[in-house]
Order: sequence, then C-alpha cells, then structure tokens
Amino acid sequence: MKIKNIPFGTTNWSDVIPTEHQGETGVAIWRTQQFDEIRVRMVEYSAGYLANHWCEKGHILLCLEGELHTELEDGRKFVLTPGVGYQVADEAEAHRSYTEVGAKLFIVD
Repeated sequence: MKIKNIPFGTTNWSDVIPTEHQGETGVAIWRTQQFDEIRVRMVEYSAGYLANHWCEKGHILLCLEGELHTELEDGRKFVLTPGVGYQVADEAEAHRSYTEVGAKLFIVD
C-alpha cells in the first residue's frame, strides 16, 4: 500500500455518519472515511452477527472491543480479542466473520 495525496488530518469517529449493513444474522455499523485509494473504517458488529458473504478484499484489521471469530474458506478459524488483529491481501484467502458477543474493529483496506 502506498499512502499518497492525503494531507495531515484528524478524525473524530463519533462525527462520521454510520451506515448499517445486514449480515446473515445481526448487523454491522460502519463509520467510513475514504482517503484517496484507502478506505478506513470503524466497524461495530452486533451480538450474533454472521457475515452474509465470503470476503476476498484485503484488510488490515484490529479488534478494539469484544470478540471476533474469523473463518477462512479452507476451514481454518481464528479468534480475535482486543489488541489482536489480522492482515490479508486482496483475493488471497476468502474469509468471513461472526461474533457471539459483539465486536468493535478498526479496519484499513
């Protein structure tokens, strides 16, 4: 990733307008900022959230609150807790997430 064309700035995430994204179960609330080609999001998953698709987009992700389970299409599973993250390239390994208790994430993609 090359970061370019982005002047110094600050983001108060509580001021960013949320958008709601339905999962197979539960809901994800995204607060999204676009900086040139880089999307940065604060995402909150409700308790019981299950993604409604296998994602092939690359991400750098950090779990801030709660607990997130991420499953790869090949069957491997990972549990993220606060302070734990993952990174995956575009079209590298399809993945989807779910949470029983809810989770708050910081995501760059």
